[in-house]
Amino acid sequence: MHDIAIGGRLIGPSHPPFIIAELSGNHSQNFELAIAMVEAAAEAGAHAIKLQTYTADSMTLNVDSVDFVIQEKDSLWHGEALHGLYAKACTPYEWHSRLFARAKELGMEAFSSPFDEDAVDFLETLEVPCYKIASFELTDIPLVRKAAATGKPLIMSTGMATLGEIEDAVECAKKAGCQDIILLKCTSTYPAEPSNTNLVTIPHLQAAFNTQVGLSDHTAGIGVSVASVSLGATVIEKHFVLDRNAGGVDAAFSLEPDELKSLVQESERGFAAMGKVTYGGSAAEEKSKHYRRSIFVSADVKQGQILTRDNLRIVRPASGLAPKHWDNVLGKVAKQDLPAGTALSWDLFE
Repeated sequence: MHDIAIGGRLIGPSHPPFIIAELSGNHSQNFELAIAMVEAAAEAGAHAIKLQTYTADSMTLNVDSVDFVIQEKDSLWHGEALHGLYAKACTPYEWHSRLFARAKELGMEAFSSPFDEDAVDFLETLEVPCYKIASFELTDIPLVRKAAATGKPLIMSTGMATLGEIEDAVECAKKAGCQDIILLKCTSTYPAEPSNTNLVTIPHLQAAFNTQVGLSDHTAGIGVSVASVSLGATVIEKHFVLDRNAGGVDAAFSLEPDELKSLVQESERGFAAMGKVTYGGSAAEEKSKHYRRSIFVSADVKQGQILTRDNLRIVRPASGLAPKHWDNVLGKVAKQDLPAGTALSWDLFE
């Protein structure tokens, strides 16, 4: 599985996870707030920011019928018309270049999810380093083909998708000329529950498609994301907000700056901890072995005296015989005087 370059950063199993802060519509169409979010994401240590490139008209129809109103009562957006929701959640096209430029000034990569083919053409003019296909668009094969044909890396979320649907998207991308594909395990509920996240799918996806696999995480907190690192996630995407209490269309399942900072730190710790199969202690533990237990003389013993439980003990440190020899030592006769505190060795008794 080869490394993939996104801008100036390499992504792969030998590198710490690539952390993406998704701005989504949490900027509430306030440009100053959007800039502040980019700056806060950089301060928290995120490696990239991601936008969503669409308009209400490119997403849906402005039609007043039940099909175009969110019906699910447990949805954050219950009762909202799709067109109206997208109109207030979209990121204005004229913001993109300025937000991308600010991110790059702060050392981050910056890209977006296009939601139609025209959005790909627009993002190409901004020289984005890669494309992200959202879970709901994974089955939009013409869109996948359009983004893949740029030859740039393609990150695709797999929420709701069957293996067959993922295979269709991957094959489409490869045929269109994209060889750098990263799949994201995703649960397309907002918010998502840890119990419905099924992280063990990550290594299965890796094996099924021979691609890097990451996580697009809609759960609360960072626990699920950090856990994904142990299963091989190379990319972690989380929605981001400056203050959940201040609102934002995705605020309920978005990380605040201090949480994003923790995610960056803890995912790096998790990655560093993976290591390799090791037994017998690491080199760093070698000195600690001295403080294991061993057999010592615990009360003065005269030459010719028998070694018993009354004058021997198993204590720290490990200067004497190992505790596994205890039964063999009891009943032996001392060859010489053994003062209390003597580390027992084979040459000290008959």
